[in-house]
Amino acid sequence: MTDTISIAVICGSLRQGSFNAAIVREFSTLAPTGISFRPLDGMERIPHYNADVQSEGFPAIVLDWADILRSSDAVVFVTPEYNYSIPGVLKNALDWLSRLSPPPFSGKPVAIQTASVGMLGGARAQYHLRQVLLYLDALVLNKPEIMIADAASKISPQGELTDDTTRRLIAEQLAALQGLIRRVAAS
Repeated sequence: MTDTISIAVICGSLRQGSFNAAIVREFSTLAPTGISFRPLDGMERIPHYNADVQSEGFPAIVLDWADILRSSDAVVFVTPEYNYSIPGVLKNALDWLSRLSPPPFSGKPVAIQTASVGMLGGARAQYHLRQVLLYLDALVLNKPEIMIADAASKISPQGELTDDTTRRLIAEQLAALQGLIRRVAAS
């Protein structure tokens, strides 16, 4: 591991005014020094998973994501909740990535953040994502959990995270992820 920690970021929302994308944009101001973030873009270009398509070769975007994931020290997911679960586009991306060898998430430290306009802050999506990541052999950071409820009151119309408590909790989680990364690298 180098002095700078590299973290890949996967945002589960495609929406232009996404609360979750707004949170991702705040990471550089909330993270401890020595961390760089690389958002994985282009999720909308990943085709629906189909074994027939896979037999002809993996889409370039999936291979690009896998390379970034493998070269990163950790991953942060920031996602909304759709119908008590994770968005279909996110599940689809994970389905594609799960079929690669070597597996890009195996042994990789991961943090999860969810934001929702609802009262539970995306808790159900987070737990479903944890189930998928268990299968992918990721090392999910358990605490602190970030479930941002009533996101519309904590993120301004201009896309700025205005809630100090949420900012502090995200900073704490990113510091905890940094610690997990160091522990994994030392083992």
